[in-house]
Amino acid sequence: MSATATFQRPARGLLDFVGAGLCLWAAAYHTPVGALVRDMGARVFSTRTNTRPLLAYYTGGVYDAHEVEAPTQTAFVPDVEVLATIPPGRAIGRGVFASASTLTGDQRATVDALAKRYNLPFATPEDAAILVEKVRVDLGSEDAAVLAVFAGYDVASYAARRSGAEGREATLEVLAARLPPTSSKAVASASTALMLGTAYGLSWPVAPGTRVSSPFGWRNHPTLGYGKFHTGVDLSVPEGTPVKVVANGIVRRASEDAVNGKVVIVEHGRGVATAYCHNSNLRVTTGQKVTAGDIIADSGTTGRSTGPHVHYQLELGHKPMDPFAFRGSKPVILEAVVAPAPRPKGDLRKAFEQFGPPPASEE
Repeated sequence: MSATATFQRPARGLLDFVGAGLCLWAAAYHTPVGALVRDMGARVFSTRTNTRPLLAYYTGGVYDAHEVEAPTQTAFVPDVEVLATIPPGRAIGRGVFASASTLTGDQRATVDALAKRYNLPFATPEDAAILVEKVRVDLGSEDAAVLAVFAGYDVASYAARRSGAEGREATLEVLAARLPPTSSKAVASASTALMLGTAYGLSWPVAPGTRVSSPFGWRNHPTLGYGKFHTGVDLSVPEGTPVKVVANGIVRRASEDAVNGKVVIVEHGRGVATAYCHNSNLRVTTGQKVTAGDIIADSGTTGRSTGPHVHYQLELGHKPMDPFAFRGSKPVILEAVVAPAPRPKGDLRKAFEQFGPPPASEE
């Protein structure tokens, strides 16, 4: 056999043709060079192409950066009625009803017994508000009235009388210290009711008709470029718009950092705190007492921000909550309010966790 014959290969015809075609297809559709050539061809012949996502992937988003805009599909303008401030009595009624709706057995029987004592129904948040007001008049304290719903009238009355005899304000903390350990579950339910009632009574930091540019929940972060849980709501307002505190409280943080910009954190009591980020100017200082409606800052775009807005964050028990869950004519059930959310990290999280002890004058 000759040397020439040794290196001869049999022709494969159609199989080789198909293989070559697959290689060309892979090069054109799955490589940066092929995608770039197809994109240029589409530009020349004014045709459509699907190369942009691929090119954006290969370049980390740089290739298509000029076409990236802030998402608009989640932006909305809430109805003014949705954000109307709920009167204190109705707010605490919502909190009590939400907490009571999770009870069963003996604890639920205690709620029904108190309603029967006052010959009142307990079927709606409005019923709960009326009941709490009736008991408050008798026991002299809203906290004692809420405790009575979950621990019973006699138990709450005993704790309230002891507190009064000692010259102490009948807050839930003071009342609980005068009860046996067997009342711990009732105290926990009362604490939840007061916390939710406080949240239901919050106002809004800017005009109710302000556009929400980014709601609470998962989103594609506008500056980081990847999915991240948004722990508040972004309210789109011009720079310099007055930012108002949503309830009475004490400023626990008035500072600035690279992420949140100029930020104010206010503690409202009963486990409720709010934060206001990216401001251009702060009008309060740490430790200052504020009243609902006070101007605490001017909006801006400091920190990690793509434009003027207010990042408004609500926390219950050091856990971020959707502020809109506490708005509207129909309150959501407790399970929806306390739906699991990722625990946030970063400078704002640290600021929330670094609350110092309250001033001595508050004792």
